[in-house]
Amino acid sequence: MSALDKIGSAALRCIDPERAHGLAIAALRLGAVPLPGVITSERLRCHVADLDLANPIGLAAGFDKNAVALSPLSRAGFGFVEVGAATPRPQPGNPRPRLFRLSQDRAVINRFGFNNDGMHAIGERLSRRPKDAVIGLNLGANKDSEDRAGDFARVLSHCGQHLDFATVNVSSPNTEKLRDLQGRAALAELLAGVMAARAALPRPIPVFLKIAPDLSDAELSDIAAVAREAGVQGIIATNTTLARDGLNSPHATEAGGLSGAPLFERSTRVLARLSALTDGEIPLIGVGGVGSAGDAYEKIRAGASAVQLYSALVYRGLSLVGDIARGLDRLLERDGFANVAEAVGTGRADWQ
Repeated sequence: MSALDKIGSAALRCIDPERAHGLAIAALRLGAVPLPGVITSERLRCHVADLDLANPIGLAAGFDKNAVALSPLSRAGFGFVEVGAATPRPQPGNPRPRLFRLSQDRAVINRFGFNNDGMHAIGERLSRRPKDAVIGLNLGANKDSEDRAGDFARVLSHCGQHLDFATVNVSSPNTEKLRDLQGRAALAELLAGVMAARAALPRPIPVFLKIAPDLSDAELSDIAAVAREAGVQGIIATNTTLARDGLNSPHATEAGGLSGAPLFERSTRVLARLSALTDGEIPLIGVGGVGSAGDAYEKIRAGASAVQLYSALVYRGLSLVGDIARGLDRLLERDGFANVAEAVGTGRADWQ
């Protein structure tokens, strides 16, 4: 962590978390944050779900909900960036406060509820995106929609021409009954609509499915089967959890989704189970508790072709991205892997 990151992170942690997040985005847009540019090597370069990545370290959705910092984020060292979630119509989300730091646990709880500017404003910003970056959009549904399943396809139809990939997010715990769409029949119908919208794009792009970490083995098996049948190009495992095991921070009982270090083990076990269920046929993106090169490497060895992070940036700053990418390169070299793809799934048995 750089000295500047230490100072900036400490200052931001002294103010309301949501306001601090807004200030961090503003600093990025103003050019007040040092950015390393592309970080890559022969070991880090990879091809995941038809995407050529400079490295396998991605930014998870939620950091830049409204696609307002695409240019600086494209120079922040990530191999790919996911923005959103975007819904068809703008919506304010849940009442504040809705974001809580759990500093003793290196974690975050949020109950934002898909607050965003809507697909028209976000789509317009995406139309002016940097062309030399890999950028995706997390697709969401309006809270008061009469056709939540159809909302995902509508957002993809509107924004898809400006994207490199899109993610179907049916796993946020902060929109009532959204997770019900992970059931086999409902998910199959939803994905059929999304894949039809994808097929109608001028350039069909990879579609990922983001799942919850709080699923049973039977539910995971159903999701793997539906994902295969629908032809999705990847699964992101996982979103935030409703579990609260072993937390020590004052805000531990707040409602919402928990992310950060306490999620690492739970999400990695889900990832490993999915890797076994899909037998390498569907690329997996590992998310949940990634805060170091070692964490990223564990996710990859558990079955992830790439990883994403977000919550760790709250505590370590953006310089963490470069630290993880360079550290991952050293770990791959240490263990004799010529490329990150060779390491995928090599430690899966440790998590089963």
